[in-house]
Amino acid sequence: MKKNMKKIMALLLTVTLSLGLYGCGSKNDKTESGTSTAAESDTSAAATDGSEKKTLVIGDTTFNPSNEELDVNPHNSYSGWACIRYGIGETLVKYSDDMELEPWLAKEWENTDPLTWKITLQDHVTFSSGRAMDAEAVKQCLEHLLANHDRAAADTKIDSMEADGQVLTIHTSEPKPALLNYLGDPYGCIIDVDAGFDDGIVAGTGPYIATDCQSGDHLTLVKNENYWNGTPHIDELTIKTITDGNTLANALLSGEIQAAYGMAYESYPMFENDNFTFSQISTSRCFFLKMNFNEGSVCTDPAVRKAIAMGIDKEGFVENLLEGNGYPANGTFPAGSAFGGDKVTTETYDAEGAKKVLEEAGWTDTDGDGIREKDGQKLQIKWLTYPSRQELPLLAESAQATLKDIGIDVDINCTADNNSVVQDPAAWDVYAMANVQAPTGDPEYWFTVFATSNATKNQGAYKNEKLDQLEEQLSQEFDTDKRAKLAVEMQQTVLDDNAFVYCSFLKMSQISRANVTGYMAHACDYYQVTADLDIN
Repeated sequence: MKKNMKKIMALLLTVTLSLGLYGCGSKNDKTESGTSTAAESDTSAAATDGSEKKTLVIGDTTFNPSNEELDVNPHNSYSGWACIRYGIGETLVKYSDDMELEPWLAKEWENTDPLTWKITLQDHVTFSSGRAMDAEAVKQCLEHLLANHDRAAADTKIDSMEADGQVLTIHTSEPKPALLNYLGDPYGCIIDVDAGFDDGIVAGTGPYIATDCQSGDHLTLVKNENYWNGTPHIDELTIKTITDGNTLANALLSGEIQAAYGMAYESYPMFENDNFTFSQISTSRCFFLKMNFNEGSVCTDPAVRKAIAMGIDKEGFVENLLEGNGYPANGTFPAGSAFGGDKVTTETYDAEGAKKVLEEAGWTDTDGDGIREKDGQKLQIKWLTYPSRQELPLLAESAQATLKDIGIDVDINCTADNNSVVQDPAAWDVYAMANVQAPTGDPEYWFTVFATSNATKNQGAYKNEKLDQLEEQLSQEFDTDKRAKLAVEMQQTVLDDNAFVYCSFLKMSQISRANVTGYMAHACDYYQVTADLDIN
């Protein structure tokens, strides 16, 4: 608590000094919240037609190359997250607060046989380019997606498509019960391919249009005057990348930004007053570790993996470092659903038990320096993580302390270059990351991204034949109860191998000034900027 109070006082002092620099020439000495800020006066200005122009700046920790959001082109890596989050693109389906599929650009769909899907599109939707969205345009978009994205073809198994007016018929090469779930993934944003991809900018169907895109710095948006599903309220919107937690807090306090995503939990007390609004929701975003099974990594030793799993104090991390804004993780997915983590078992924090596991495997401290050795090799873990998720460096420091107690030395590499480092199997043993585990409302997504032998992010070369066989069954199983049982068995498989350690799920908060409305958190972590976003 003392640490938090010191940080809060330091931030408040910084803000006080920065506000003092404005002097008596501040444009706005009084706001609705009663706080003097110069920046808030810039949220509206005279438009060219004489009316009041509304502008809004959102500070965001995640729009940067480190998170594989290279631009807003959904066909490029994970850039679809920026496309859908910031109101540029929309998908055929969307997710309810309970993560159930709902119509969006598609108004209805039918699985006419195990290999065929008939999708009827909304009428009167146009891209920001002015082109009408019909089945031919959607077919063209999906064909470009399949040819250019590294996950889409394997996820969807789309073999061919036919367009007829507003009806798109999709044929898959094998039964694909989760097809619609995958098409709700951010890479499924429907864009006008003919409009091009200049500077990573695309023409979508959303309430806002990107005009300037510099990943890692900013994204500039203007409202789509011809939006099909409501009237956007903000004339110009800026997403400002701010990866440092102190800087983000200062910016919101001073009025430089009017809303923030990714705020460090330890900064929350500064905003828990009438001047600010919180929108918070529990999500499947998880802080978790994946182990390196490549030859040469110390994590190829099952005893080391088990000791690491037993040496992570999940409860302490959530309570002390997440400030209670999360809950300890047991399995791959949050507890509660038919495939939730409450249905599996895993290692619990047990320092003495971890010591015994290592002793029995021949890892002993022979020189008395507190770090175990075996066959002349020190038990050192190369821990890779990144800073844009504010709590990942804290998790690294927490693990470093608790693992040292059992005789494991943790060498932390917290770098924004994480995507390059993880490609080098000799550069890491444990990779700690944050990920939305079920962003499509279906369990299959996580396994095919991280855990199966051919998963796109299986840089640690984990391989379990049983898991691969279970995934083959899951991929073609239409019965939801059977899918859930398969997902539970798959979770237990990776937990038995200690191939992954799930540390905590988090409660996600978006914080805005009190005069901002419609800035709402969602369980899938997608829909931040909508036509409802407004500033009074």
